[in-house]
Amino acid sequence: MSSVTLPGIAATGIYTGKYKDWSPDTRPAGKLTATGDTALSCLKPKDNRPPSADVIRRFRATLRPDAGQMRVFYGKASDPHRQWAKDMCHGINTQSSANAGELANPDPKTLFQQKKLDRKELIYASHLKAPLGTSHNQIPCLPKGLNKDEFTFGIPTELDIGAGGLINPNKTYAEVEKESAVGHELYRDTHSDYDVGEQHHRNYTSTGFNEKSKFGIPTPHSNDGRKVRQTLRWMSQAQQEKATKIVSKRVDDFRERTQPQLGTVHDPIKDTLKVAPDHTFGILVKPDEYGAGDLLHMRPPGTYLRGKDRQRGVMAAIRQHLKKANYHNFHDLLAAFRHYDKDGSGKIKMQGLREACAQYHLPVEPELLEQLMDYCDTNRDGCIDYLEFSNFLNWKDKMPSGFGPKTETPKTPVTPKSAPSPHVRTPHSGSEVQVSQEDLHQKTPQSAESTPRRLQKQIDMAIGNHRTSSSMINAVIGGVDTRDFRRYGVPTIRTDLPGPRIRRVDDRKNYGDESDAYGLMNPSIFSRRGVFEKDFLLPRTLEEIKEIFTNVGVRMTGENVETLYQTAAKQHPKGHVSVESFRGVLDDVLANQVLEGKHPLAI
Repeated sequence: MSSVTLPGIAATGIYTGKYKDWSPDTRPAGKLTATGDTALSCLKPKDNRPPSADVIRRFRATLRPDAGQMRVFYGKASDPHRQWAKDMCHGINTQSSANAGELANPDPKTLFQQKKLDRKELIYASHLKAPLGTSHNQIPCLPKGLNKDEFTFGIPTELDIGAGGLINPNKTYAEVEKESAVGHELYRDTHSDYDVGEQHHRNYTSTGFNEKSKFGIPTPHSNDGRKVRQTLRWMSQAQQEKATKIVSKRVDDFRERTQPQLGTVHDPIKDTLKVAPDHTFGILVKPDEYGAGDLLHMRPPGTYLRGKDRQRGVMAAIRQHLKKANYHNFHDLLAAFRHYDKDGSGKIKMQGLREACAQYHLPVEPELLEQLMDYCDTNRDGCIDYLEFSNFLNWKDKMPSGFGPKTETPKTPVTPKSAPSPHVRTPHSGSEVQVSQEDLHQKTPQSAESTPRRLQKQIDMAIGNHRTSSSMINAVIGGVDTRDFRRYGVPTIRTDLPGPRIRRVDDRKNYGDESDAYGLMNPSIFSRRGVFEKDFLLPRTLEEIKEIFTNVGVRMTGENVETLYQTAAKQHPKGHVSVESFRGVLDDVLANQVLEGKHPLAI
């Protein structure tokens, strides 16, 4: 291979400057060409050979065609039809028919076109017998004298057991095996119908051979089908349930756009409607001033308790603080009351209550003091007397009343249990407390110590006399009559509405004609046979009554049946007779015969 030196390349080697030539004495392989040549010129160098003859070129195009050229058989190389055969199309040119849009929505016809089409359709017999919009009249084809209202075609089919009885017959396992064994030997010889594990009968005469023995071990099974679910589930399905669900990105994007997401506003049209993340649709509805409890207890306006939970909680906290202060600083209720009674009038006024709260380091606003005074003042005289003070601002059962036994007169002023604290002032000794003997009761039947009577503070006066104890409401003797109580809601069994003769499919109301829980747990013998209570109450004719009682085994003459039927018809305002009414009349007649001694069962 000769080496060609190009301009700009030293004779020392082509790798000078970029790579180190470790073998400068060895001549490099390959062929150096001038720059500017294309890949096509490299793959197809110039061929200066003379062109081949057409005969040789024809065979060469068949056996070894040039790159990118189609292989042509040498017998077709000189065929003149090859020039236009590549553009030739076979077949016949057809015109395009009506598209789907024209067939689905054809152009409306004019009145003249419609009349012309109707005139063409009149020649057909089907148009005359059954024109468009009417059914085919087949009455002329029926035989003469045939009653079309009562006559039916076909053969009546007797009602047999259903598919459930065929699949799961009401038979034991032994009975099913016994029935399947009938004819088994014949099918075994004709169809080779062998049971699972059964041996082929080859007529062996060996004494140790038992033809009834079976191969294998019986498979454990359960008649309730608990193993069926495991056999129907393949191992791959169980693994797929445990594996992570693979969802396509398109489905995930659709769910994210159409289903509400946690913590975000559901905006299915977020591409067209831009709203803030905290935007809320709708109109703010002003809440009512009364709540559900106010409606149930029928509180009048002005006494609603909705929205007063904080106020009532603060009031309870103030009362609890005063109860603790009185219990720890005074020996009895009378001494505590005289501490609050600053002017010695025998009643606690607003000023005395305010000073007592200040001494106990209980800062209370004037509005809360007024509410506390209003809460404790049950007789509405503007002050708090000894009885109200003992019930609402003290634990009266844990402290002595300050009075002796109920028969004694009130004692002299009682000093506190211990020396009062520096912020508690000694009560006035001249205050007189007016308490009647009716307001004092004995703490226990065994003790003579008195205690103030209990005052009832009822918020809901409308239900003050109601007893909510289940033992009183359900009591047989001395129970509460609930007939006058207010009823809420709609009754479950609508006995106030008459049951419709024909009920709709979506009518789920119970009109009192459905069975209760007792009837479902203990069905009658008639319901097991498909006969229900309404079947006994339907009006029936004399022939139907006679046929029903004859089928059940009641033997009566025609005269007796007619007499009993007329007797039962007189008991109904419209003269209807049902199976139940006829049976009642029959039972009465038989009972009279037994009493008169005319019946065979009479003693």
